[in-house]
Amino acid sequence: MNILRGAWVILAKDMLIEWRTRARLNALLFFSLATLFLFSFAGSSDTSLLRQNAAGYLWLAVLFASVLSMGESFRIESENSALDGLRLAPADPRSIYLGKAWGNAILLWTLAVVLVPFMIVLYDVSLTMGLPRLLGTLALGALAISAPGTIHASIASNARARDVLLPVLLFPLLVPALLSAVRATALVIEGDPMDQLTSWVRLLIVFNVIYWGLGFALFPRVIED
Repeated sequence: MNILRGAWVILAKDMLIEWRTRARLNALLFFSLATLFLFSFAGSSDTSLLRQNAAGYLWLAVLFASVLSMGESFRIESENSALDGLRLAPADPRSIYLGKAWGNAILLWTLAVVLVPFMIVLYDVSLTMGLPRLLGTLALGALAISAPGTIHASIASNARARDVLLPVLLFPLLVPALLSAVRATALVIEGDPMDQLTSWVRLLIVFNVIYWGLGFALFPRVIED
């Protein structure tokens, strides 16, 4: 309960900072929209091919934006030695991880939801299996990116080339979960006559359990001096 209480405090603090400035969310939104527009103009003129690849384009936009989001989440703590203050607080270090990871997941999920209408217009897609299933898939994908992304962002925050190091560390680790999220999203968009969606969602849940479990266990060692 103390870990959850501390995580809630960290989450509330980060959300309050984001609400007051909204700088990170605005930057992520414009960057992701530019990515979607780039894919729509640089891709094939065949609308059916764009429609088939819409799920991949959506998750690539979220993935590229996640690098900016993760890095910025710990850049705030690196100013004025704020992370040292969090480490000295009478709370479990894992609460810092949970609060940061939850905040990143909420931000990425919000970004993905905002991008959905633009995806529908740009790629002429329809949500065959309904919006609730899409929202659930987007939530699982955002959680899968946030869990390892948060711990790797904490590692890269102390490096001189942190903006280059973070994607190098993160992208290979996210490939299995990203493929599952893309496939599950594509089935929600196109339909699922072979009943494959459940299998991909279960696989995505397994990746979430692994990522969050490892992050929860390893984070106290990561932030040690």
